[in-house]
Amino acid sequence: MCTGKCARCVGLSLIPLSLVCIVANALLLVPNGQTTWTDHLSLQVWLMAGFVGGGLLILCPGISAVRAGGKGCCGAGCCGNRCRMLNSIFCSAVGVLGASYCLGVSGTALQNGPNCLIDGKWDYHFQDSGGSYLVNDTLWELCEAPPRVVPWNVTLFSLLVAASCLELVLCGIQLVNAVLGVLCGDCRKREVH
Repeated sequence: MCTGKCARCVGLSLIPLSLVCIVANALLLVPNGQTTWTDHLSLQVWLMAGFVGGGLLILCPGISAVRAGGKGCCGAGCCGNRCRMLNSIFCSAVGVLGASYCLGVSGTALQNGPNCLIDGKWDYHFQDSGGSYLVNDTLWELCEAPPRVVPWNVTLFSLLVAASCLELVLCGIQLVNAVLGVLCGDCRKREVH
């Protein structure tokens, strides 16, 4: 596969992943679909890792990669698309940072558990469990408020972890692909002749 086609494929994969992260982070702001619990959201929800890291910082390399898979800076591919590939290198590096941020924050959120009310006390009650609460769903019902916050957070933060892992891999692939595109140009120019 030539560098232009690969860039386009990676870009078209990154854009929906970034939108998934943005939606997942938006849903984390309304536990169980209710807006009454915003005073007691976890710190990791407020860090907006899905919105900023896995979302906006991935949207940039996604769009850049799609553009790098285009016809070239002057429309005819005269430079072998090297300029757009060079731009894609920088955007992909930003994407790696964004995906890493989303992965780190979401992983920490899964390990610590949500901020919830148990026996009249708001706290991160699962923080010292080392993540073992994730496999023991009987503990989830100990949280009195927000209702069903543990499965809500576990599902959405797990989605963010999975999406950011994919984004990290795709941005890494595009980083290598774009370097090859800058050095070698876009092979599609040769395919036309």
